[in-house]
Amino acid sequence: MSEADLREHRLGGRRLYHGRILRLEVDRVRMPDGVETMREVVRHPGAAVVVPVLSDGRVVLVRQFRYPVGKVFLEVPAGKLAWGGEDPLACARRELEEETGYRAGEWRLLTAFFSAPGFTDERMHCFLATELELSGRPKPDEDECLQVETLPLVEAVRRVHSGEVEDGKTIIGLLLAAAALAGG
Repeated sequence: MSEADLREHRLGGRRLYHGRILRLEVDRVRMPDGVETMREVVRHPGAAVVVPVLSDGRVVLVRQFRYPVGKVFLEVPAGKLAWGGEDPLACARRELEEETGYRAGEWRLLTAFFSAPGFTDERMHCFLATELELSGRPKPDEDECLQVETLPLVEAVRRVHSGEVEDGKTIIGLLLAAAALAGG
């Protein structure tokens, strides 16, 4: 069976919600076997994810409350791309400085991935940022309340393996950054 044999075809749909962060659509589709069904889709402009690593091997993280799950998470800095298209690296640079007060002299794309392709088109672009300089105080968006925290990258990776770090983009970013910095 080829990929073409697995494709679903959109027959129509409607937008239920258009917000600042996402859009919710319901589409009617025809599956490869001819059966028609509905697909609920969250449209998202994408995001930039930054793993900022200081010269001494500490990673700069942010701690913030995530309302949908009702708990505080330790995360890598990240932010939404502008609707209509924005360069992911430009977004990463902006988010790093806004959320942590740091600028990076060296940037490396680690990967790009879809966060949850079963219901959203959100694509995250994950960068390793090094040669960090503190440029000032963090200036988070008005709807963000963050605490900046640093810890050794090896400790952050240990927390991934122990289940203490639960955020998907943070797990992916920390593991890839550790491998990249180890020469992998």
